[in-house]
Amino acid sequence: MVSARLHPRTIEAVKERADIVDVVGEHVVLKKKGREFVGICPFHDDSKPSMTVSPAKQFYYCFSCGAGGNSIKFLMEFQRQSFSDVVLDLARRYQLPVETVDGPQQERLKQQLSRRDTLHRVLALAAGWFRSQLKVASGADALRYLQDKRGLSDATLEQFELGYAPDQWDGLLKHLQQVEGLDPEHLEAAGLVVPRKGGNGFYDRFRHRVMVPIKDRQGRVIGFGGRSLDGTEPKYLNSPETEVFEKGKHLFGLDRAASAIRKDDRAVVVEGYFDVIALHAAGVTNSVASLGTALSSQQITQLCRCCDGKRIVLNFDADGAGVRAANRAIGEVEQLALQGQLELRVLHLPSGKDPDEFLKGQGAGDYRALLDQAPLWLDWQIEQVLEGRDLSKADQFQRSVSALVELLGKLPQSAIRTHYIQQVSERLSGGQGRLALQLEEDLRQQVQGQRWHGRSARHEKSGEASQRERCEAEILRLYLHCPSYRGAIRQELRKRELEDFALQHHRLLWSCLTELEEGNLGSVRLEAISRGEDRGDELADLDLPRLLTDQLLLENSTLVTRLTPLLEPGELQKVALSRPMEQLRGTAAMLERQKSNKRCRHLLEAWAGQRLQTLERCIAVLIDEEREQQQPQGVDMEQRIQAMFDDLNAEALRFQELYYSERRHILHLDQQRCAGYGDGVAPAASDASAMSA
Repeated sequence: MVSARLHPRTIEAVKERADIVDVVGEHVVLKKKGREFVGICPFHDDSKPSMTVSPAKQFYYCFSCGAGGNSIKFLMEFQRQSFSDVVLDLARRYQLPVETVDGPQQERLKQQLSRRDTLHRVLALAAGWFRSQLKVASGADALRYLQDKRGLSDATLEQFELGYAPDQWDGLLKHLQQVEGLDPEHLEAAGLVVPRKGGNGFYDRFRHRVMVPIKDRQGRVIGFGGRSLDGTEPKYLNSPETEVFEKGKHLFGLDRAASAIRKDDRAVVVEGYFDVIALHAAGVTNSVASLGTALSSQQITQLCRCCDGKRIVLNFDADGAGVRAANRAIGEVEQLALQGQLELRVLHLPSGKDPDEFLKGQGAGDYRALLDQAPLWLDWQIEQVLEGRDLSKADQFQRSVSALVELLGKLPQSAIRTHYIQQVSERLSGGQGRLALQLEEDLRQQVQGQRWHGRSARHEKSGEASQRERCEAEILRLYLHCPSYRGAIRQELRKRELEDFALQHHRLLWSCLTELEEGNLGSVRLEAISRGEDRGDELADLDLPRLLTDQLLLENSTLVTRLTPLLEPGELQKVALSRPMEQLRGTAAMLERQKSNKRCRHLLEAWAGQRLQTLERCIAVLIDEEREQQQPQGVDMEQRIQAMFDDLNAEALRFQELYYSERRHILHLDQQRCAGYGDGVAPAASDASAMSA
């Protein structure tokens, strides 16, 4: 028996990990029937399969005796065990960390849960007040905007509980204080009010804006999105992140869309609140929106749990920001898509319209037709590479080929890679059959050469994996605990192409750090810092270890345990932090050297696989040609032999040159690792450019 109370993080982790089909299937013979499973109910004298197990809903139900619930409930009733014992057994089975709360900790947890309940109540009362303000005289302009400009019916306004924040400094504050008796501190914690600079009171965060409540899966209000009515910037103002609202964890409209996603077996992800509202009003109710950030892996996981087919369509805007958001979302699930575990498609509407504009002009029927024809993510990315490029110009043709080789190099050796190489070759050849065949062979060779990129374990030697983990951890530790160097660290990683960390938990950590910084500085600013166009001094103001711990404790407590050595460095590690830039360059050079070493092994393998034509063979061929064509005397035979040798052995010579070039680069990296870099100051521009080889 478990004497101490289990921590909610442990309970949530077990619920997330335990699959209903696996748990029930251990005790009941299940047979697949459509999207669900059926079996003989163990809770009554059942003669025919009356129990249904739904993997999409993670729920079982018996239509005869009424037994039903999740994995934990099944084991409690079947094994006659307590809730705590079942959770503990499942945690051990899935090797999940077990946390308990006792005494003072348990009391603090109760206070935290009580505080969350208070915040949910505050937000629900605020949503009701915003709705009431839409119906009074001061809300007439907002109502006209929603009905006339947005074309929303009264039923849609009620369905999404839209409201209005009046043009007052303290309208909401006074109402919740005087009528509901709430403390301003709770309103601040809910993101509804902002403290005045002088410290004497608060004022409303949202003023003269159409208000859109944001809800979690349980239908509880967790935040708001406010749309400006008078051109005030920003056009859309979202609630800040709070104890109950995390942008990267929730999806707008998922509380209403979940059942439709299951029914259609497909989720549509758009950018804006009003895109979702317009789609639902038009009958496309399987649509949701990200909350001002790129689609995160957590959001994608939520969508995948709603549909068996794991089918997601991204319908972002066609502008630069929308294309970048789509590419970032693709990056989150690329490996799953490549392994066939996820079907990801991208829809860009004609003329660059967003869903709301398109529905007003064409209607839901045309939208659904385009949705059904949306290309797979890789087809869309190929089109993005070729869009607007004149392939008749050599420089644009070469840039297109390089980008396509990088893209196709991600595909594993399979029929699908062959399919795409053929498809791309036909596009590049402009329909010329013979040229297409030649391009296909060239592309195949380049794609094979591209796949040395350092992530393949085949060319990895013993010990390199642990060395890579230590180096990546050192870079992340520097970033967390040397705040004034964060801009320089980002520039160094971009320059050396080391931003794609090899280990999954390091990638997750870097992604979390980037999201936190984008939430404070914006994605455009952060990109400028990485490119070296901005010093990024404000990055030092962020308490990343604390923010990161708070975020991960709620989202992924297992990851926190694994990353504790990074968040809390030891004494020896603190010594290394005393000279951050010197430590960074040495560590980064070591990582880059690993990639170069793996590339050398790949190139040696490719070079050894080539069949060399000897000089004797070249001479014999030329003598035969002279006899047949009776070449005139005086032709430089030595030049002809050399030219034929180079032509016949072009691929082998290319691999040879690439290999020696890579070896020279490794020597350069060794010099960087061994050289002194001053006293930990950021490099001068000339020094930085010299290191970019």
